[in-house]
Amino acid sequence: MKNIFKTLIPVSLISLVIVYSCNKNFTDKPPQGALSLAALSNQAGVQSLLIGAYSMLDQEGGVTVGLQFGNAPDKWVFGSVVADDSYKGSTPSDQGDIVPLETWSTSTATNSYIAAKWQVLYDGIQRANDVIRVMALSSDVTAANHSQLTAEARTLRGYFHFEGVKLWGPNFPYVDESVNAVNAGTVKNSTSSLAKIEADLQFGIDSLMPRPVNKGRLNNWAAQAMLADLYMYEYKYAEAKKLLDGLIANGVNSGGVKLGWNPGGYFNNFNPDPGAKNSAESVFSVQMSVNDGSATNGNYGDLLNFPNDGSGPGGCCGFNNPSLNLANAYKTDANGLPLFDTFNDAPFPIDSSYAGNLDPRIDFVIGRPGISYLDYGHHRGSLWVRDGTDGYFSPKKNVYALAQKNNLTSTEASFWGPTQIVANNVNIFRYSTLLLMDAECELEAGSPDQALIYVNMVRDRIASNPNTWTYTNGTPAAQVVFDTKTYQYDKNQPNTVLAANYKIGLYPAGAFSNKTYGINAIRWERRLELALEGFRFFDLQRWNKDPQFPQDMSVVLNNYATVEKTRPSLFSVNKDAVFHKGVNEIYPIPQAQIDISNSGGEKNLTQNPGY
Repeated sequence: MKNIFKTLIPVSLISLVIVYSCNKNFTDKPPQGALSLAALSNQAGVQSLLIGAYSMLDQEGGVTVGLQFGNAPDKWVFGSVVADDSYKGSTPSDQGDIVPLETWSTSTATNSYIAAKWQVLYDGIQRANDVIRVMALSSDVTAANHSQLTAEARTLRGYFHFEGVKLWGPNFPYVDESVNAVNAGTVKNSTSSLAKIEADLQFGIDSLMPRPVNKGRLNNWAAQAMLADLYMYEYKYAEAKKLLDGLIANGVNSGGVKLGWNPGGYFNNFNPDPGAKNSAESVFSVQMSVNDGSATNGNYGDLLNFPNDGSGPGGCCGFNNPSLNLANAYKTDANGLPLFDTFNDAPFPIDSSYAGNLDPRIDFVIGRPGISYLDYGHHRGSLWVRDGTDGYFSPKKNVYALAQKNNLTSTEASFWGPTQIVANNVNIFRYSTLLLMDAECELEAGSPDQALIYVNMVRDRIASNPNTWTYTNGTPAAQVVFDTKTYQYDKNQPNTVLAANYKIGLYPAGAFSNKTYGINAIRWERRLELALEGFRFFDLQRWNKDPQFPQDMSVVLNNYATVEKTRPSLFSVNKDAVFHKGVNEIYPIPQAQIDISNSGGEKNLTQNPGY
């Protein structure tokens, strides 16, 4: 494996052009098809480089790793499977490198998923750096455009770096535009990455427009959300709260729409229909498209995460199946509030026979046997679940309706799963994400009443809109009409009833005055609201060392594993699996990168503890 710092494109091509220009031998010719630095050193060239940097938000297609399932921007492997939200799925040997990650092995420094993720993030970082490098050589970029383009590049660079910090810790090497193919081998573990990421994102806040030219491009509100997220990682709750207060009160998305709720309801945030994407609830999302001549501009990273049978969407491959633990978290009491202490006890909401109360979001997130699954009829149970280690369920947030097939799924790609490449955006921040972030900040700052208001806003959006809940027909063969524009089931058909005993309530006034109860409720709400969006592992990671309300990550996940070893999950055949406290909270640096970086005799990169 090559050193990622030395082989990234486009930086490597630009660096080669610069090195070549110093060679005076007239017999040397530039290779055909190579980028010309002169051709790029203008506003059009810089814009092209910036588009290349934006293209890495989907974390697919980089020159170093190509297309990789584990590089999905929703981090389904690293954020959901490695936590307690989902199982790997498929058969144990299929994509087998996920197994040691899911079961918290300490021998994963040579794991292909970790190596690919490291590489693709630095690909994005160096593409952002190229914008800054080449713009310095361009004479026709106006001052206003220079500020905007620099801000977009630096914000992207900050975002990619923070993604790396979440995975590998704050010593993830920070690489700016001064690092090139000549000096890359001297890059070391950073001690100042967080401060430099802060500076990048603050520059974006100061310089980005409130409304960019195109939907999906960064504006200063998106940069504020990113910096607030970083502040919370650093436990700088007061600083995060200031940004979040402004976002909630005044923020707009890249389309200039004031932030608020998706008018189609919760489930519509995961609808690939162009009329549903980039709604008021979308603070910032990775843009996906199909049938645009690219073949792979859709959500390739979630390609495997479909029911494993042709009677459902896609037809393969049964990965990222929601865990029974996650399904149990949606159980509610007589008041519609979570069962914090007994949620994981029997009976379980495995299928339509469950008679207890449930938060309606369970059937937006999880495909359960006997319950309507978009417009495919009822979930087919074991027919859609590939193996006995995969639990009972299928994911729903990344799929598409049958009526959308071949329109919002790819007809271009020539391989076994083109209809699993979908035009479904990946949400990085939603309006509800901001509310729950600010709820944490309010409680940390000593304002439990405001924290409760924010949590209840998230819950009331569901509770006050029963028309958006899941409906079904008592006859399994019957089809419930499903509106693909709003992702809602038609409740007005004959014999159509609610699919479960849905009950979601609001927390009563004063409930968060017990701050321990309040922080538990906020964290629970994050899990329910953001399930299978890649947050769970990194939330547990952050809460693990929270100064005021620490929650031991190893206790949470080892308790999870203990029970899962008795259930139809991968843990049932990996009974020695244990989360190693002080080790598995972050991932190992790819060993190949350490070996190459240190091959000159100087120790530049150091492995994370325990690996």
